[in-house]
Amino acid sequence: MKIRIKFSKLGAMKFVGHLDLLRYFQKAMRRAEVDICYSEGFSPHQVMSFAAPLGVGLTGTGEYMDIEVHSTKDSKTMIRQLNAVMVDGIQILSYRKLEDDSKNAMSLVMAADYTISFYEQKKPQDPDEFFREMKRFYDQEQILIEKKTKKSEKEVNIKPLILELHREHDSLFLKLATGSVENLKPELVLEAFYQFQHLEYPKCAFQIQREEVYGDVMSLEEMGEDIE
Repeated sequence: MKIRIKFSKLGAMKFVGHLDLLRYFQKAMRRAEVDICYSEGFSPHQVMSFAAPLGVGLTGTGEYMDIEVHSTKDSKTMIRQLNAVMVDGIQILSYRKLEDDSKNAMSLVMAADYTISFYEQKKPQDPDEFFREMKRFYDQEQILIEKKTKKSEKEVNIKPLILELHREHDSLFLKLATGSVENLKPELVLEAFYQFQHLEYPKCAFQIQREEVYGDVMSLEEMGEDIE
């Protein structure tokens, strides 16, 4: 049986990298007594994959992982069992069954929502002016950046990869193309904005949080159903 788990990654856990998070969840599955499947061969490992690894330093309230299980209890019970062994900063939000022929979350990811806010001590003197300039930046026909590859640099237009950009109170909302085909990091959008302003990008001024991950027109969570 295929299961999709939605979780949040907050607080100090934002400094934990993807590989360490993977190892953490492998141990958590055993502690929570999840009847998870293992691969075959000389070095069996839990059948587990993540939708889109979150960058170090970013928080997330819409993170996903897929597992396969031999058997399972209902969704509410499994959420309770898993949360009982979670560390501070990780919370299981949903546990849903997928169709047998469902593709794994990693291959489905197409977009993600982000909320970007200033740390209190880094807020601009005139927030309204900041967001007016951000709109002027977004209203360009093209947003060109220099993208580095292993062998060279090339100019890339990232405007088509910014699916939405608008103000939400004192935060910036972004919906960005995400996945293996097209992928744009929110940090790159901020860097391009500051280049547009002829200013240095203040890397430590922002708190970036991923809110949701989508496959085509729906969230990855909506592709599954609760187990009663």
